[in-house]
Amino acid sequence: MDDIHSSYLLGLLIFLILCSAFFSSSETGMLSLNRYRLKHLAKEGHSGAKRVIRLLDRPDRLLGTILVGNNVVNILAASIATVLAVDLWGEAGIAIATAGLTIIVLIFGEITPKTLAALRPELVAFPASRVLSLLLRVLYPVVWLTSVISNGLLRLLGVDPAKRASDSLSTEELRSVVRESGSELPLNRQSMLLSILDLERVTVDDIMIPRNEVTGIDLDDDLEIIIGQLRSTSHTRLPVFRGDINQIEGVVHMRQIARLLSHNQLTKDSLLAACNEPYFIPENTPLATQLINFQKQKRRIGIVVDEYGDVIGIVTLEDILEEIVGDFSNQDSLRSPDIHPQEDGTLVIDGAAYIREVNKTLGWHLPSDGPKTLNGLITEALESIPDSSVCLKIGPYRLEILQAAENRVKSVRVWQVEKVKADAAAPE
Repeated sequence: MDDIHSSYLLGLLIFLILCSAFFSSSETGMLSLNRYRLKHLAKEGHSGAKRVIRLLDRPDRLLGTILVGNNVVNILAASIATVLAVDLWGEAGIAIATAGLTIIVLIFGEITPKTLAALRPELVAFPASRVLSLLLRVLYPVVWLTSVISNGLLRLLGVDPAKRASDSLSTEELRSVVRESGSELPLNRQSMLLSILDLERVTVDDIMIPRNEVTGIDLDDDLEIIIGQLRSTSHTRLPVFRGDINQIEGVVHMRQIARLLSHNQLTKDSLLAACNEPYFIPENTPLATQLINFQKQKRRIGIVVDEYGDVIGIVTLEDILEEIVGDFSNQDSLRSPDIHPQEDGTLVIDGAAYIREVNKTLGWHLPSDGPKTLNGLITEALESIPDSSVCLKIGPYRLEILQAAENRVKSVRVWQVEKVKADAAAPE
């Protein structure tokens, strides 16, 4: 074989190895693309993203085009390498060509291009989509035939090629995406998005103001007491009831009675006339549902009732919004009024404090699947209403009852054993 012919074959061999690298990188690049970023770019008008989406809509044809092309160039490369090796080394050249070409293709035609494509899928896939779109038209008869045979075999195995896996994300998958967004999404926005996803798992009785803490207007009180209460309240809306909050008459907005108050013309009848009808909410309503219901009903406050219809608390639109964006108040003292840090590293917590709020504030993991308050958790654990000075252990937490009265725990000293030991061991 003359030198010109050998040089021609060697150049063709190098070209075929480059083609093999192209097909290998195209396959990995196409399949490694972030589908959600791809859809976003397509909506923004990115031509490469649009081409890739069209190709990925028929993965059988895309893979058929890539694999047909890859196999053709690899077989041609193997044949040319064998001819060159036999010309140089005779019969021994067949083994040399096989071993040598395997290593070359593995490194330059497979591993290196596929690694690059996996690391920079957009850099590879978008330019490659032009060539693949053209090859899909040129090789269509072959690709169509191979796709028909392949799809037929899949059907024999019980797999429907037309039925593709959904690209939609579950709530947990979306939560993982938000957490792994890294520096692309600021921490405060990550927290807000995660809080929105958590609205499905949190119910109104998890965040409501319990009935014993509800501030309202009792119509059985003297008018002077009611007027004083209305003038001094910091709330915009107040429930109005007779004797007991279960006998609720309505909810009054301070704006509706401001003129009457300023002119000393308020009476119990005018107060009742200014009230809106109470809006009742079942205790197990998810916050996501209640947020929509508030919007539909044009309400900002609801009366939470249990399965027997008894009032157990109230919840406001602001309470739900705070679950998403955090407390509106920037005063630390108002952030967790039920939690009081002590000098020895322990915490004195009000028995009526919500477990979920304690966990959220302190980063703890007290069980919250059952009772909602610390008092309920202790009562359930002890299976009785305890006296003062009783101590108990719940996981890594130690609880000492400081005050118990009126059939409930009023205050508890709580600490985490590992944390207190670490604080004690820390140098001054």
